[in-house]
Amino acid sequence: MNIKTLGLAAATAMALASNSNAAPAKTPEAVKNVVLVHGGFVDGSGWAKVYNILKKDGYNVTIVQNPTTSLADDVAFTRRAIAQQDGPVVLVGHSYGGVVVSEAGTDPKVERLVYIAAFAPDQGESVQTLIANPPPGAPQPPILPPQDGFLFLDRAKFADSFAGDVSADEASFMADSQVPWGVQALGGAVTVPAWKTKPSWYLVATEDRMIPPPAQQMMAKRAGATVVEVPGSHAIYVSKPEAVAKLIEQAAQGKK
Repeated sequence: MNIKTLGLAAATAMALASNSNAAPAKTPEAVKNVVLVHGGFVDGSGWAKVYNILKKDGYNVTIVQNPTTSLADDVAFTRRAIAQQDGPVVLVGHSYGGVVVSEAGTDPKVERLVYIAAFAPDQGESVQTLIANPPPGAPQPPILPPQDGFLFLDRAKFADSFAGDVSADEASFMADSQVPWGVQALGGAVTVPAWKTKPSWYLVATEDRMIPPPAQQMMAKRAGATVVEVPGSHAIYVSKPEAVAKLIEQAAQGKK
């Protein structure tokens, strides 16, 4: 063996020794606290099926009952729920709830974010700005003119637009139990998007007629989120709770 060969062998041995002493890659710690945030026109009861799955799997689950009067009010309600948790939190938002999550998610207890067919605004964006220029041919949500500063969906068109794959009885109940959505909430702009500093996961509902799937894909990509696509309506958290819970658990375990 010549000197050059000896030198290469020594370098290889040193490299192997160095690698063997290197600290192993840190495995993300599992998070057990999950906070669920609903969107506009509905309340937290729509999370019931997802809640049941997560509870059965051992998660501590809190559902925020946002007033949906203004972004500031909804963020305050969500931060109170986060404050009640005894450790790190996975913060989950559906639809307009994604705006709330993006703003409230800067809380130090929040470690991971999950968007379910949700808006994921950048700094200065709101639902109002994000829906201002819909893609050509995109379905138009049947939002009625404001009444005393609040919005409703046309009940006759609710099922087709919001809950196309939910049972007729359940969709009818959702339409008739709508929560007024404040115009101030619609126009509330995010100041510091949490997804810029925290890992995120995003479920794209491919049959959504409220937030066009291409818009969901754009926001998910911009956020650098781990993305899954699931056939389903805007109410996918009601119609496909298993798929929604699966992604939340993936985020809780820190799996990309």
